[in-house]
Amino acid sequence: MSVGTERHNRRGVALALGWPRVRLALGVSVAFGALNSVPAAAAPVYVTIGHAVVVGLVVMLAYGLLEQRAAKPSPGLPPWVVQLIGVVISVPIGVLLAHSISMAVDMHSSHERAQTTSLIALLVEGLLFGPWIALGAMVRQRDVFVRDQALEFELERSELEREASEARLRLLQAQVKPHFLFNTLANVQALVDTGSPRASGVLRSLTAYLRAAVPRLQESSTTIGQELDLARAYLEVMHMRMPDRLQFALRVDEGIGEVGCPPMTLLTLVENAVRHGIDPGEDGGRIDIDVAALDGRCKVRVTDTGVGLRAGGGLGSGLASLRERLQLAFDGDAELRLEPMEPRGARASLDFPARRVAA
Repeated sequence: MSVGTERHNRRGVALALGWPRVRLALGVSVAFGALNSVPAAAAPVYVTIGHAVVVGLVVMLAYGLLEQRAAKPSPGLPPWVVQLIGVVISVPIGVLLAHSISMAVDMHSSHERAQTTSLIALLVEGLLFGPWIALGAMVRQRDVFVRDQALEFELERSELEREASEARLRLLQAQVKPHFLFNTLANVQALVDTGSPRASGVLRSLTAYLRAAVPRLQESSTTIGQELDLARAYLEVMHMRMPDRLQFALRVDEGIGEVGCPPMTLLTLVENAVRHGIDPGEDGGRIDIDVAALDGRCKVRVTDTGVGLRAGGGLGSGLASLRERLQLAFDGDAELRLEPMEPRGARASLDFPARRVAA
């Protein structure tokens, strides 16, 4: 059973006696009752309207209760046919009920020709117009039901797409963890293997850095300010490892630190510059990080003067994963570019919406 049908069934009698339907039934009944009081020999207007209101409410109740039955699949006649038959049968029942009420109020007047004529006219009008009014209500109800069901399906589809995107984002973030940890631990291992006196200091700095960095890998978002802190700590560790071969500088616009971004965004660019630009070259090089806000966008550039891009080389696995995470985080409204620099080196550029993270 669909979500829309379940919700429809839960309404039960509340739907049958809902105010919009009561209002419609009263409006139609008052109109017919007023018309039946027009002839000179007719019953008083309050009597004809009273009769019409009773009949209208009985028909409305029958229509609503049969509508609840129609929501439950069952063999036999189509549900809409059953509803129309129920409306036709409820008209004389409503007329008899109206007449009974009139007799309870005033036995003598209820048998006068004027009231009898008005009841017969109401019976004929109900049998002629009642099924058509009910049919129109069915068509309108079907349109509303189809529209509500389409909206529910769209909401469900959007929710499934959101959950799929979040699952994909978590998977990509999980892939970042071993990639980053293995690279940094390999750097420490190299110093230990060569017996470098800097190994102890680098290890202490790396331990402090990982203690701050690893918990953030579990978060779905972070800020540029936090990313800059991590990138600075990482570069300090790398500088201790190769003090003569790595220089770096950070230039950041004021107030941009609260802009949100996926975890490891800036660090991925910096690590890529160290690993593929600075580390392979005998002379090392310099890394410049520029972060600026322009026209509601966050512009990030990580430029290195290392060995440059390899011929025919594209984005590595780290940058490719970052591009996917950015696309998911910003619904496709993000751009990552990698280009060569002259006379040597490379530049990675990011462009994404500058959305501040709520405190």
